[in-house]
Amino acid sequence: MNKLKVYYWSICPHCRAAMEWLKQHGIPFEAIDIETAPSTVVDEIIKINGGDDWVVPTMEYCGKWRPGEVFNPVRLEADMKAWGLLK
Repeated sequence: MNKLKVYYWSICPHCRAAMEWLKQHGIPFEAIDIETAPSTVVDEIIKINGGDDWVVPTMEYCGKWRPGEVFNPVRLEADMKAWGLLK
């Protein structure tokens, strides 16, 4: 089973809010701390976010990526529905 991956930074309020929202909506996910992730993962996150720096929370599910952004529950809900993770 594929699981949503959430790349986060421990002090990021947007990351905490997004992960709490996912929990409240019963969406299972794997949380990956960007500071302890292998450099290959960090490089991929940088690439997904435009190539300048990593931005979190960045999410990945079944090869589809959601670049990091300010927490917005309406957009997160729409993205999770588009990925089939929420009805």
